[in-house]
Parts: sequence; C-alpha cells; structure tokens
Amino acid sequence: GAEGPTLMSYFSKNQIKALKPKITFSTLRDLQCPVLQSNELQGKPDESCSAEELFEWLGAVLNQVSLDNKSSSFLSTYCCPQPSTIVEKAFLCTITGFIIPETIIQLLEQLCCYFGEPKLAYWLTLTVHGFADSPVSWRESEHGFHKGGENLYNFVIFRNLDYWLQMAVGTNDDCPP
Repeated sequence: GAEGPTLMSYFSKNQIKALKPKITFSTLRDLQCPVLQSNELQGKPDESCSAEELFEWLGAVLNQVSLDNKSSSFLSTYCCPQPSTIVEKAFLCTITGFIIPETIIQLLEQLCCYFGEPKLAYWLTLTVHGFADSPVSWRESEHGFHKGGENLYNFVIFRNLDYWLQMAVGTNDDCPP
C-alpha cells in the first residue's frame, strides 16, 4: 500500500535487510531406518517401531549422531530401534531461517504429492523447529525458553496418506490444544 515506500526507507536507513532461508541438501547412504506401521503408534514387537522410538531416532539422524552402536571415546551409544531396515538412499533437506506457516503447509502438501507416483519409500517426515527464544505460547502460559526452549513438531506421512503428528514443548510450557 501507500506505506510501502516509507517502510522500505526505514529499513534501508537502519541497515536492516531481508535474509533468505538457507537450504541444504544431503544424501544419507545405507541408513538404518525403523520399520513403521501407520496404524501402530505404540509399535509391535518384531513388527514395527513406536512413534516415540521414531522421534528419538529422527533426532539422532538430524543431529548426525552415529547409529552404529560402537563405543569410542564417549560413554553412551545409540542404535536404530528394532525392527529396522537399511535404506540405500535417504534425502535430507534442511531449511534454516524464518519460515511462515503458509510455506510449511506448501511443503507438507508437496510431500504428500510424493506418494502420487509409485515410490519405494513407505513414509517420510517434515520436522519444524521453532527458535528457542521465539514468543510462542499455548493457551495462557508464557513460553519457557529459559528452561530449554523446546518448540517443535513433526509430521510422519505414510504412503496411504495417514499421518502421525508429534509435538514437543518445554517442561514449563502447556501442550498445544
């Protein structure tokens, strides 16, 4: 509108500039992945992993934690939950920056379109991390970023378009409605 030029001159005068999100792509080879069944949130022994096990595994993958369960100069080890399968190639796309909800919805819709053609993948995920100090709050509670700032959600989308929605908030935060 009419305020556009005034607003732009304010930003340029104060040396404020728009930053585009940073996008990185990587291919993970021979990745051990948990076996999931869309109708089994709790998992079944020897058949599928639970939503909780997937969430923990996904955190390890996103943080590039070794999944080989071999000890070295550290005390703890991690391995993929069982049952699992080896995936020859997995693609990881990371977008870092401020992303509006409409863009997240578009990404989610595009990911759902992935299953429109025959694919080998049985499931895929979209994880959204909020900034630790973001002014996000649910209900009437203040966001407790001084205690950790957890603020994320994860969609697990299955080939049949069923999905799981996993959410994590800090210990001082209320759960979303």
